[in-house]
This record gives sequence, structure tokens and C-alpha cells, in this order.
Amino acid sequence: MANFRKILTVLIFSIITSFCYAQDMQEGFVYLEKGEFAKAENFFSGIVKNYPENKTANLCYGRAVGLNGNPEKATAIFTKLLKQYPGDFELELNFAESLLWNKRFTEGKEYYSRLSTEHPDSFPALLGYANTLSNLKEYPEALDYVNRALSVSPGNPNALVSRKYIRLGYAAKLVQQRNYKGAIAMLNDNLTDFPGDKDTLLNKANIYLMTADGKNAKDVYKEIATSPQDSITALNGMSLAEHIRKKEKRALALAQQALIKADTLKDEKLIKLSRERYIQALIWNKKYKAAQEEITKETEKYPNENRVLALSATLGMYKSNFKQSIADYQNILVNDSLSFDGNLGVANAYFANGDPYKSYDAVSKTLKIFENQKDAMGFLVKLSQAYTPSVEERIAHSADNGNNRANLSATTLLFPVSFKWAFTGFYQYRKTENTITNRSAETSDFKIGVQYQFAPKISANVAVGSTSANAYVNNYKQSLIDVFIKAKPYKLQDLEAGYKRDVQNFNADLVNSEITADNFYINYNMGTNVKLGWFTQYFYTSQSDYNKRNLLFTSLYYSFVNDPVVKAGINYQYITFKEQKPETYFSPGRFNMCEIFADFLKDEQVAQAKNIYYALNAAAGLQWIENQPKQGTYRVQAKFGYKFSDRLVANLYGLHSNIASATAAGFTYTEFGLRFKWFVTSRPIFLTRVN
Repeated sequence: MANFRKILTVLIFSIITSFCYAQDMQEGFVYLEKGEFAKAENFFSGIVKNYPENKTANLCYGRAVGLNGNPEKATAIFTKLLKQYPGDFELELNFAESLLWNKRFTEGKEYYSRLSTEHPDSFPALLGYANTLSNLKEYPEALDYVNRALSVSPGNPNALVSRKYIRLGYAAKLVQQRNYKGAIAMLNDNLTDFPGDKDTLLNKANIYLMTADGKNAKDVYKEIATSPQDSITALNGMSLAEHIRKKEKRALALAQQALIKADTLKDEKLIKLSRERYIQALIWNKKYKAAQEEITKETEKYPNENRVLALSATLGMYKSNFKQSIADYQNILVNDSLSFDGNLGVANAYFANGDPYKSYDAVSKTLKIFENQKDAMGFLVKLSQAYTPSVEERIAHSADNGNNRANLSATTLLFPVSFKWAFTGFYQYRKTENTITNRSAETSDFKIGVQYQFAPKISANVAVGSTSANAYVNNYKQSLIDVFIKAKPYKLQDLEAGYKRDVQNFNADLVNSEITADNFYINYNMGTNVKLGWFTQYFYTSQSDYNKRNLLFTSLYYSFVNDPVVKAGINYQYITFKEQKPETYFSPGRFNMCEIFADFLKDEQVAQAKNIYYALNAAAGLQWIENQPKQGTYRVQAKFGYKFSDRLVANLYGLHSNIASATAAGFTYTEFGLRFKWFVTSRPIFLTRVN
């Protein structure tokens, strides 16, 4: 708008002076041309008092008044003049411009539309109309009219500048509509007019960052580095681009370079920006102690400054100190209720802390302020899917070297009715047979259940049902029960304890035996901020054949990379049975297994729509079955899937293992299958739509 005022001032001044013969007003014209509007207002005020009928003096006085911060008075002056000189084109142009000063863009649009229609070759009318449309964010029409203005005055620098800002606005709107290719094309057109334009390049880099295209973002930032100051901006941007590319060490190195250069220039603004990026890079690299020390220094120097609060909040999120993050984001919003970082940040923190109510309210507010913003929309999808009805189907085939074969189809339903309550349903059909004995059996399992969230970090699940079995001799029904509680007792810790009643159904003989099992179990996982983790599981099983089982599994692992996940560690398993019944199922008096393993995966939860996800797990080790000689073991699991949209995923999977405990019979085991999951609605059924 300020640029437009300058343009119109020059244009109108040229028109006025071309008709003006009053040399005693030359001083006032100079004031207007130089932008010294207070002096111009004072000067022309005196002229108007002495020559109240002088049209030019009144016109210049109106411009000076409007440009000096009193647009309402300027509009009144031009309205009065138009009554005296109806149809005067110069007056009409000034009146139209005064509507823009008053932000009366809709009226300005109507007025400029008439002027540009009546005077299709008038450069000021066409350019004024283009800028009016731009203020109304009607960018296609604005671009059309600024191009018309340029056809009247080819290469006009003022019109080219207007077109630049129209294109920047248009590109921003295309980004909001997720038309990223269109936005990039619009910005590239700008760079044709203004090669190396910093505003355009920064916008282009931001789009690449937004779309996780770190390589192109980095290339654009290199173009920005044309001066010592701009090179610091570029280095900070390149650091963020490397973070997007998951190259955290390189991101930290670039941030350090930027900080050294900023300190050398002693530019306080650039020092602040560079220290911010440096601290972020420390966090990305999990150098939490160093990051905290730097944040403490910044807090002492700039207490309650939003950028420092945001750094503290980010560190809290990485360290799972969600309450601290919530407090920091809330303080940001006290300082600036419209802060994007504050609004979306607190939404993330509430969700991570197990408070979906407040999380949903916060992301709703974010999207009201920043309509259709990509990160906020992505978070809303993530939040919604946790409480959206879904159906999951799995079809599989399995076989072992004991000539057992099985086919199954399993369907799982989830139907949340609030942030606290959800209903579940499960059905599985399984047919197993032995190709040597020709014995076969079929089982149908059905369960319905309910989930309840007691508190942000405590939930309970109860499911009951029955299994119907048809074996080669025995047909029966048995009840199924699944009850467990999940909790997060401390930061980075997960606890699950439960009871499960099921029926041994691995092969036809086991189904025919009608052996039920009452399983009491506990799972415990402890993470750390130093990439180490420890998972432990214990099962106590009491069976209807009076046998008892104890199973202990523990895993110590180290996470090398987070995205994709690269993890390795060591597993240990110990199993005992009170009685040995090898003729029916694998039940050693003592079983030990130790293996090393490696995981490589990209989880479907973090995969973007229309992208693949995958997992590969491999392990090798040794097992000891009672007093038998040790045996080598191996295990391979793989999954490859595609995320068709935010609502539909599908994957193939397979596994192969020779670990004795992998099956109830102790044989080498292979399974492969197909799984898909569909979110039935695009949002939770109990929530109103956001945007």
C-alpha cells in the first residue's frame, strides 16, 4: 500500500504540474514529491486560505492531508471538489485513491472499475484498479489489470513493482490452496522481472521447506547469499533445509557458521536469528544439555521474549517435558495471541500430554487465524485420526515345517464416540490343516469391547467375546476376554498390564485339544534422552490342561536415526513350563534365547499421503532348549505399504523364523499377508468441522 501511494503520488503530481502555471506552488509540489507530507499540508493549507477556489491547490491539499494520516478528511475534500467539477478525471483519480487510504477497498473497486472502463488507456486508472484488486486478494484480476497498465506504459518501473507484489500475494494464496507448483511458477515469473529479488527468493525457499523439499530450498538460499548480511540469512535457511533432509550434523555446522559470521558483523538482529537457529540445531542433534545452557543465557538476556520461549518449548517437546512446553507456549500467547508458533505449538503439546480436548481447541483457533495452513491441517489430520472410526482388514497365510498350513481373515473395528470413550469390534476366521495327517480345524473369534481414557496418561480397555471351533473330533465354544490398562507413569515410560483369556489354535491338534489359557502380563518400556531404550515383558499363563507357563522377554536397544528409524539392540527370552507335553505343543522345562537385531523402518504414521512406508527387522542369535545343544536362530520380518491418502493405507507383510518359541509347536514358521486400514470418515463423528 505504501508503494502504491508513492506511485500514485508521482503520477498525480506529474498530471497536476503539467497543467499548473502557478509558480508560487512549486515549493509544495516538491514537498509532495519528496514525501514530506506534513510540510506539504501546512504549505497548501495557506494557499487554499488565500485562494479557496484554486482547484489545483485544493487537490494538492487533499493529497497532503490524506497522505499525512487523515484519509477521511481527504475523501471529504475530493468529494466537495467533484461537486464543483463533476467528471474531472484528475479529481476522480484522487478520490478513488483516497478510498484506498481509508481501506474502503470494495467501494474503491467499483469506482476504479468505472474509471478504467471509461479510460481504458489511462495508466493511473489501470494501475490503481490493479492495486485495489490486490488489496481485495483478487489476484488473477489484479494481475490482468497490472498487465494492461504495462501494455499502456511498457517497462514502467512502478507497474513492475506493483506486479511483483501482486504475484507475491497470488503465490501466497496458491500455497494456501496447496497449489505449490503454481506458486513456484508465479515466483519464477517475478524472478524474470527482478533477477535475484530477495523477497521472491525467500518466499520460494519457504515453499520448498513447507513441502519438505530441502534440496531445492538449499539451492534457493545459495542464490540469496549476495552480501555478508544475506549470506547469514542464507546459512540459517540452509541449516533448516538440511534439517528437513534429516541431515542434522550438517544443519548444526551451517548454524555455527551463521553465528560466527553474525558475531563478526555485530548485527544484533542477525545475531538473534543465528543464535535461535544454532539452539534449534543443538536440539535436533539431541545435544540437550548444551541447548539448555544456551537457552538459559538467552532467557537472562531477553526475558519473556517469544523466540526464547519457543526454543524452551521445543526443547521440552524433544525431551517429553510436555508440561514445560505447554507453559512456554501459553506465555507466548499471552505476549501475542495471534502467534502461529504459540497456537500450533500448544496444540501439539496438549496432544502429546494426552489432552485432546485442549489440543483440538488450540488447532481450531490456529486454523481460524491461519486458514488452511499446511502444518496446522496436517496436525488436525493426525489428531482426528486418533478419534475417527476405522476398519482394518488382514488376510494371511502361514506354514511351518511340520506341514501345518493356515489361512485367516481378521477384521478390526474402532468407533470412538468422544475423546474418552470408544467401542471396538473384532472378528477372525482361521482355518488350519496338516497336509500329512489331513486333520483340519476352523475357528471363528468374535469380540466387542470398550476403551475409556481415565486421565491424560491412563486408559483402560475391556473386550469380551467367544470362539467357535470345529475340529476333526471336537466342536465347542469358549469365552474370550481381553482386559488391560495402559499408563505413562513417568516421562518416556510406558506401562501396560492386563489379563487375556484365549484358546490355543495354532494347528488342528491344538484346536481339537480345547486348551484355554489365562494370561496375566505386564509390558514396560523405558526410553531415555540418550537414544537408549529398554523394553521388558512378562507373561504368566495358566492353562486348562493344568500346565503353567512363565515367559520373560527383555530388549535393550539403541536408536541411531529417527526418520527413517534405524535401531539395533539385543533381545533375551526365557520360558518355562511346569509340565512338558511335546506330543501336543512346545512346552520345554527351560528355554533360553539370545539374539541381536536391527530395525529399519518408516512408520505409516509419519508417511505423507501418496507415499510409501516400510519396515525391515532382522535378527540372529542362539537358543538353548533344556539340555540340548545350542542352536543358531534367525528371524526376518518385512513390511511394504503405500499411503493412498490420509484415510487409506495398505501393505504387504511377511515373516520367517526358526526360533522355537515363535510357534506353539516349536517349528520353523513362515507367514505372509495383506493388510489395509480405512478411516471411514474424514473427522471424528462427535466433532464439528474445522475449516
